[in-house]
Amino acid sequence: MNIGDLVTAHYKSGKYTGLITAIRPGGYTIKISSVLRHPAQGDLHNPNVADVPFFHERKALAEGEQANIPESSVHLFNGETANYIDSLLAAVVKLENRLLAKDDAFTVRSLQTLQAVKKEYALMYKISFE
Repeated sequence: MNIGDLVTAHYKSGKYTGLITAIRPGGYTIKISSVLRHPAQGDLHNPNVADVPFFHERKALAEGEQANIPESSVHLFNGETANYIDSLLAAVVKLENRLLAKDDAFTVRSLQTLQAVKKEYALMYKISFE
């Protein structure tokens, strides 16, 4: 892959599209352009566990944010990227719907933290999830 290539990138539990802006040993620097999968809420080291010391609230990487991502998590993307805001809205709704299909303590905590994240997005991007 080369600088300027459009790629998908897995970062923590989220998935994004973006452009390679730098190549480094073992990875790439990716400039984020859209969100394909919103990051999961909670402790990545204890997935699906609600009773942890710190239940993480995770926001998606921002449009234009650059992230260093391991080579194994970056793949060429041949489709068209969606507008960042539209892709963020769709990814949040998809995560929320997936969580609403379950009924356990982890899901309840995830939905609570996701609500806080949605409020931040609404203020930051002047959008509505209604």
